Amino acid sequence: MVACNLTHCRRIVILRREESGKLRGEERKRSLWARNKEQETEILDWIQAVLGEKLPPGNYEDILKDGVILCKLINKLAPGSVKKIQSKGTNFQLMENVQRHDKFQAAIKEYGVPQEEIFQTADLFERRNIPQVTLCLYALGRITQKHPEYNGPRLGPKMSEENKRTFTEEQLRASEGQLNLQMGFNKGASQAGHGGFGNTRHM
Repeated sequence: MVACNLTHCRRIVILRREESGKLRGEERKRSLWARNKEQETEILDWIQAVLGEKLPPGNYEDILKDGVILCKLINKLAPGSVKKIQSKGTNFQLMENVQRHDKFQAAIKEYGVPQEEIFQTADLFERRNIPQVTLCLYALGRITQKHPEYNGPRLGPKMSEENKRTFTEEQLRASEGQLNLQMGFNKGASQAGHGGFGNTRHM
């Protein structure tokens, strides 16, 4: 009886967490990801190289939290993306550097980062999901390779290049003939004598 009550209590706790928005679908999966300090260092080094200026000292999330560095980064990649960067003010005002329609998140989406790879403001500002922030910045680094005007440092592996091939009508017809030969000849093949499916086989 005690075990049942404990199980019931655990379910209530989980439901309450889900209701509060802490454990939702993909966010729940992402929250289980472990942080990778090596990747975080690589991202900070990349940002520093792109900006051409030394980043302030501190932890990964603290350096990025107010959105100032992130806005500078997207402005370097796509000049004029963020018109005004809020460098001082309340937490709410600084948070706007990331989430407003004319700020970082909107700018990187416009630049080409897929919506599903863009972190939520709370992931960074409230430290709910720092690995998602890392994933997003790697995606941004990857997308720079699609922009021919960008010739700065690369983040992550080089993207594979599209290798289009064209075939003549003659080549296509020849390949169809080979396919037919490979399939073999099965004219006259049947299942006669096998009996119906499920029938008992008599020896």
